[in-house]
Amino acid sequence: MFKKLSLAIASTVLLSSFAQAQQAPILNASYDVARELFAVINPKFQEHWKKQTGEDIKIDQSFAGTSRQAQDIIQGKKVDTVTFNQVTDVDILAKRGLIKKDWQKAFPNNSSPYYSTIGFLVRKGNPKNIKSWEDLTRDDVKLVFPNPKTSGNARYTYLGAWLYANEKFKGDEAKIKQFVGKVLHNVTNFPTGGRGATVAFASNGQGDVLLTFESEVINIAKSDEFKAGGFEVIIPEVSVLAEFPVAVVDKVVDEKGTRKVATAYLDYEYSREIQLVLSTFNLRVNHPDLKKVIADRFAKVRLIDPTKVLGDWDKIQQTHFASGATLDQLLANR
Repeated sequence: MFKKLSLAIASTVLLSSFAQAQQAPILNASYDVARELFAVINPKFQEHWKKQTGEDIKIDQSFAGTSRQAQDIIQGKKVDTVTFNQVTDVDILAKRGLIKKDWQKAFPNNSSPYYSTIGFLVRKGNPKNIKSWEDLTRDDVKLVFPNPKTSGNARYTYLGAWLYANEKFKGDEAKIKQFVGKVLHNVTNFPTGGRGATVAFASNGQGDVLLTFESEVINIAKSDEFKAGGFEVIIPEVSVLAEFPVAVVDKVVDEKGTRKVATAYLDYEYSREIQLVLSTFNLRVNHPDLKKVIADRFAKVRLIDPTKVLGDWDKIQQTHFASGATLDQLLANR
């Protein structure tokens, strides 16, 4: 009797110890072309968390256009953290009460651990002589980039074209719309996300120019998979500042009891170790030590913050990306 009781107690202790050492898994939702990046970040965080707490942690991943990801979360997908490429897609979660309204104060740099801009990938020898946003409006140039209705990546492309035209035409909205309309008219393929755009351009031979994040065009040009294509990277002299926001999905982590690990996971992106990883993926970082070391890796470009020109992200969303707003109007006239 005593022996059986002792065994039962021992088993309970062992199970309890295992439960303590096995933290509930978290799900991170990210943008479409971030697969390789988080394949490096996640194991490093698992090792870091184990060292800090003694717990094993499983990190599940979801990749898609960030607008689609946001809609999935609104519809009930249990995502603990978002590592997006568009502020508006986090804001919509905040408006639905899933994330705190002041989420940009939770982490440094407006909760954006890294940033980028929009670059152009052209075919070997740059046969269409593409140099600037202006060239993208020519009748002989065909473009590939994701659908701005589903991809934060593509919305930055749209904003990059708009901000360039805004300076060129000194705020003349009619001329700006005509310019951006020509860019949209020249798009030969609108995949739902950045990975689909890469495949369409680099694997399937569609279009003359792929527009996507600077980090992605550099990664494609250097990758073993696409190196044989001899693709060339063009970074325009003026382009859009693209910040990559992160947030804890408060409603989900409170339900699952994962707030501590979810917060630590996003905090870890600001560590020197991960900022270095981000830079190897050709993402621009704000870490004071690394910023100087890696400055020469990137093209000199004047980055325009959309919120400094077009108003806050709420205004940008309503003016440009809401149903029936400017983007929809321009797409209807393609």
